[in-house]
Amino acid sequence: MTPPYADPETGAAVKAADRAHVFHSWSAQAVIDPLAVAGAEGSYFWDYDGKRYLDFSSGLVYTNIGYQHPKVVAAIQEQAGKLATFAPAFAIEARSEAARLIAERTPGDLNKIFFTNGGAEAVENAIRMARLHTGRHKALSAYRSYHGGTSTAINLTGDPRRWPSDQAAAGVVHFWAPFLYRSPFYSETEEQESERALAHLEATIAFEGPATIAAIILETVPGTAGIMTPPPGYLKGVREICDRHGIVLVLDEVMAGFGRTGKWFAAEHFDVVPDLLTFAKGVNSGYVPLGGLAISEEIAATFATRPYPGGLTYSGHPLACAAAVATIHVMEEEGVVDNAARVGEDIIGPALRAIADRHPSVGEVRGLGMFWALDLVKNKETREPLVPYNAAGADNAPMAEFGAACKRAGLWPFINMNRTHVVPACNVSEAEAKEGLAILDEALSVADAHTV
Repeated sequence: MTPPYADPETGAAVKAADRAHVFHSWSAQAVIDPLAVAGAEGSYFWDYDGKRYLDFSSGLVYTNIGYQHPKVVAAIQEQAGKLATFAPAFAIEARSEAARLIAERTPGDLNKIFFTNGGAEAVENAIRMARLHTGRHKALSAYRSYHGGTSTAINLTGDPRRWPSDQAAAGVVHFWAPFLYRSPFYSETEEQESERALAHLEATIAFEGPATIAAIILETVPGTAGIMTPPPGYLKGVREICDRHGIVLVLDEVMAGFGRTGKWFAAEHFDVVPDLLTFAKGVNSGYVPLGGLAISEEIAATFATRPYPGGLTYSGHPLACAAAVATIHVMEEEGVVDNAARVGEDIIGPALRAIADRHPSVGEVRGLGMFWALDLVKNKETREPLVPYNAAGADNAPMAEFGAACKRAGLWPFINMNRTHVVPACNVSEAEAKEGLAILDEALSVADAHTV
């Protein structure tokens, strides 16, 4: 690993230029304090003061093979020397090969790949295809979800980031998906939660009018909203409902795909094949922006002689596709998907459950593969969240203090509302996982101080 080095003068200049000119997403510009990053390698990154951090966030849950993998960097460099860019209407080797490799790994007959620049655009086009395929206009999505920041995607989203942009005119209807720990159905078992969530979805469809609904979109395993693995039978039940009513099933695997859950795609855990599957992030570990949509034969046939009215200037960009090809080969050669499954099952899961037993602030541990969340609470009996829903400012102080404790000790956490997510690179080593878990264990004493 390249050793961290101290260069505070350059760091100060980088920070000053950022604060003068960069407008950051999802942020109040005058109050944020972005860290100036000097470099990264594998599961670590470091700042200009030479402080190193073990990244338990994988960027935004996308560096599935870590930072600066030499084979992917070399593939990007080679592609740039050969053909740096080309319009999407042409057949390009890197684009064709990336599509082939992705289609080989998607479930069922999802053999056509429409490339986008990221996950939100993949979701936008999935809903557009579903509407054109069915001739219907409504899309159903779950509360406790995130589908992206573009117009349709943000309306589909079920968390508070939707609120400022939701005009209630996008043809989107939200429903409750299963989540036993905070069940909206007063369930006591996973079986009850699955049955009642399906009954609720059936009722929602009945009252909205089945003939008006083009698509149901679900994150196969919801990510930012809390990593709530669906109970047995739920996704198969949704598939059956969609088949019965002629509704397109879209599974959003932007975060859960490409090894994150210990399978190439999370749908494999549930033996369910959607009609459309969105992806991004881990497809090339985020080295060059890339997303896409895997399309079933039936929906692809809709546009065999009828033009699909959508496209992107940089769709299937050669540099991004070359990075995807190299990433998929690395994942195969180095057993990255198997590593995610094994380290998740043998190291991270057991350690997090032991941590939960030691800390009064940990209400529940959820996850699989390299995809875990700790639900932090004020009281384990009442399950009251450690901070209020969508807390800000002083209300969010307990989580802010916990996050600061992690960073002081050299761990970069992924925190959302009252949860900390454990989402390291899918090729994280056992030693790195144990290092991060030890820091997390110690930092949770800060959260414990806010319990009752």
